[in-house]
Amino acid sequence: MLEGEKKLIEAAKRGEKQGFSELYNHYMPAIYRFIYMKVSHRHIAEDLTHEVFLSAWQNLPRYQDQGFPFSSWLYKLARNRVIDHYRTAKPYIDLESIDPEIAEIDQKLESALDQDFQFQLVKKALKNLKPDQQDVLIMKFIDDLSHQEIAFVMKKSEGAVRLIQHRAIQELKKELGDNML
Repeated sequence: MLEGEKKLIEAAKRGEKQGFSELYNHYMPAIYRFIYMKVSHRHIAEDLTHEVFLSAWQNLPRYQDQGFPFSSWLYKLARNRVIDHYRTAKPYIDLESIDPEIAEIDQKLESALDQDFQFQLVKKALKNLKPDQQDVLIMKFIDDLSHQEIAFVMKKSEGAVRLIQHRAIQELKKELGDNML
């Protein structure tokens, strides 16, 4: 949680850009990472992240502290924006993912490619999970949110979140094999 967060929120609610700017600078990387893990395209993730924070700025006067960190509200906005994105998504080809000719591969590059390949396998397997399972795993293991925070974002009980997490991990194990997890 950001130090002085409540004061920053109140300042931002009064229209003070500096307060919102500090909230943005603190939370933007995590929200971007969450969105990127869901959409897998840098440009789309950047656009959606921008839209989330624009929506946060516009809706901040109606924000009310419910005992959860401000980030929980931002994750809720991000999750809803990703859902909206997929409802209206058109096919997209990321030209940056097309690799130019590779002249030589040294040990470091080979190791990096192997790590990237494993990451891509996990990401692909993650995409095969149900949206709720994807959200829980990303928020829990990538963004390090508590079960309580995830429950708030997803409007579910903590027990339901734990069950979704357990089932998601079981599904990933089936997809990837026990040797990767």
